[in-house]
Amino acid sequence: MLRWLVCGRFGPVWMWKALLLFVAIAFAGQLLGVIFNKSSVQPAPRSLFSSLDAQGPPLGSCRPHNHVMFLKTHKTASSTVLNMLYRFGEERDLHFALPLGYQLGYPLPFNAHRVKGYRGPRAMEFHIMGNHMRFNKPEVEKVMPADTFYFSIIRDPVALAESSFAYYKEVAPAFRKAKGLGDFADDPKKYYDPRLRNNHYARNLLWFDFGLDHNANFSLALARRGEAMIRRAFKLILVSEYFDQSMVLLRHALCWPLDAVVSFSLNARQQKPSGVGISAKAPPNLSLTEEQREKLREWNALDWHLYKAFNRTFWEEVDRFGRAQMEQEVALLRTRREVLARVCLRDGGKPVEAYRIRDKAIRPFQSGLVKILGYELQPGLDNATRQACLRMIRPEIQYKDLLDAKQFPRAQPAQAQPGQQSQGPVVAAGGAYVRQDSSRTGERLAVVERGGRTVEEGERDWDGSRLIRNNQTLVRGEGKRRMR
Repeated sequence: MLRWLVCGRFGPVWMWKALLLFVAIAFAGQLLGVIFNKSSVQPAPRSLFSSLDAQGPPLGSCRPHNHVMFLKTHKTASSTVLNMLYRFGEERDLHFALPLGYQLGYPLPFNAHRVKGYRGPRAMEFHIMGNHMRFNKPEVEKVMPADTFYFSIIRDPVALAESSFAYYKEVAPAFRKAKGLGDFADDPKKYYDPRLRNNHYARNLLWFDFGLDHNANFSLALARRGEAMIRRAFKLILVSEYFDQSMVLLRHALCWPLDAVVSFSLNARQQKPSGVGISAKAPPNLSLTEEQREKLREWNALDWHLYKAFNRTFWEEVDRFGRAQMEQEVALLRTRREVLARVCLRDGGKPVEAYRIRDKAIRPFQSGLVKILGYELQPGLDNATRQACLRMIRPEIQYKDLLDAKQFPRAQPAQAQPGQQSQGPVVAAGGAYVRQDSSRTGERLAVVERGGRTVEEGERDWDGSRLIRNNQTLVRGEGKRRMR
């Protein structure tokens, strides 16, 4: 019957054999083609942040330091350094010694109980500490493990005074009363009262941040004792004026990959006012003659001693590292920064004023009379690249909030009650942070942050003095005389 069907109805047998052979060949070809195509498929391109360039030059057989304490000094590019620590720790799920608020009790000497989640020595492991504090090593040692790497950063006291005057003009009474920085430099004692709150920003600020008496009369013996204390406590002191060289030394000291120390400058102020969105108040006058610069060095003599001493030590470290190798690695770091800026940032990485940044979540908070610049992300980035780029430009306060939420997921922010005015963003105001009042345009609430809660006018400060409203923040009053 089959023969009859094939021969009689559908053609001769030889035609069917040929057809079956053709189908078998086609099937085999298709199968081989699939196998061939699978073998020739190229793997997905690796992320820019996981390339060999991200690792940098080899570091030998060292092991990365995961226990790190950074003394975040003021106006020394320390916000950029803190961003590196935040990124490194977040990417590796490390545990941060975060403040209850935004600073670790500053300007009071650090106390271990200022750390959120601290329950006594060795009760839990903290890997990284880096928020503003006034250094107090015995208390720090209660929080951080014994093998912690301690480092900090310093800056020329004249440049530091310029930045401090710009940022804290409205907060430090000594600066507030002076017409300009040159006016202050000509006769600091005319404006400076050591008893007034926030005047520590106006004299020997580095010395103060290291936990030393910034109002002490200068003597070489005193300066050397302070220097020796810092040398005993810290394994590396970086220099802001040589930031890239500092990052190379830091990378080798910590045994970290290159991308961990590649950064974009954060919390930088606008050097020249723009014509758009300019504030009502004129920026502070920072012009100085050479004579006034020398007077500032004399006024900040303890800081000047530290700067000269550790600047000398810094270049001794560079010599041990090798000048030629340093030049090569600085060039690699700068090239890598340029590459990441082209990938991550709009307009090639040029910082912009906060109001120009479309994403409000990455706008830097504004402080004092100067404008703090930020960055815009390049549009169209894939998710992994966008997240890595975002870490590099996320402002300090927002980054701290993000890490806090990850580390303490059950601690939910307080919700506004029905009918209650919502609070605006936190704004830095001389050692504390105040919140922008959304119900009054441009006016700040007289609220300071203390230990994770708000402190309102009329309450007592740490020394018993009453807090009063003055110059857009809370300052102290003693009896009938107000602290200005």
